[in-house]
Amino acid sequence: MSLYQTVKSAITVRQVGEMYGMEPDRHGMVCCPFHSDSDPSMKLNDTYYYCFGCGANGDAIDLTAKLFDLNPRQAAEKLINDFAFAKQCSPQWGLQVTERSCVSKMEGPRPDKLWLDPDKPPANAIALPPKRGLTDEQWADIAYCLRVLTDYLDLLHDWQERYKPATPEEPHDPRFEEALHTTETIEHLTDCVAFGTPQQKADAAAQLLSGSYLLMLEERTDRLALAKCA
Repeated sequence: MSLYQTVKSAITVRQVGEMYGMEPDRHGMVCCPFHSDSDPSMKLNDTYYYCFGCGANGDAIDLTAKLFDLNPRQAAEKLINDFAFAKQCSPQWGLQVTERSCVSKMEGPRPDKLWLDPDKPPANAIALPPKRGLTDEQWADIAYCLRVLTDYLDLLHDWQERYKPATPEEPHDPRFEEALHTTETIEHLTDCVAFGTPQQKADAAAQLLSGSYLLMLEERTDRLALAKCA
C-alpha cells in the first residue's frame, strides 16, 4: 500500500477529529472548524467528513491538511507521528520520527486528547469548494441527499455489528442481511454525492431526487428512529 493508503486504513476520520479537539455527538456531528458554526453541521464518518453548512469534505488526510494548512504528504506524516505509529512506518517510507506536533491543552488524566493550537487562526485551514456554477437550491439538494444517505448508512453499520450472528449456525436477523446486501450500494451513492466537482455532486443529487428511493429511505429511517424512542 502507498503511504496515504496505509494512513487511511489505520485511522478513521472520527479519530482524527477527536485527536485534534473535536467532540462528535452520538451521531458523529461536530461544529465545523472551517466556517462560523454554532450548531454542529459537520458529519465525521469513518472514511470521510462532510459539512452540510459550507460543503467542506474529504478523508482523514484532507481534514488534517485543512486544519493545519499542510500539503497531503505533510498531513500524512503528521498523522503517523501524532498517532504514534511512526516507528512502524518510518523504515518503509523514509519518515523521520518526531515528537507529537500537537501539545495537549487539557489537564487531568486524558493525555490522549490533543487540541488545535489556539494561536493558529482557523482561516488558515479553510479550503472550501467553490460554489460558482451551482445555485443555492442545488447545494441544498446535495446537503439533503447526504443527510439521508449518511443517516441510513449509520443505521446499516449499527445493524451489521448489533445483529451479526454469534455462530455460523445461527439464523441471520433480517436487519443483518439488509446491512450485508445494502451497505456497499449506499456507500457508493454517498461517495457520488460527497466527492467530485460541484457539478458532479449536483448531477448525482439530481439523479437521486428524480426517483422515490431517497424519500423512501428518509421515511424509513425516521420511522425506525421514532420506534426506537417510543
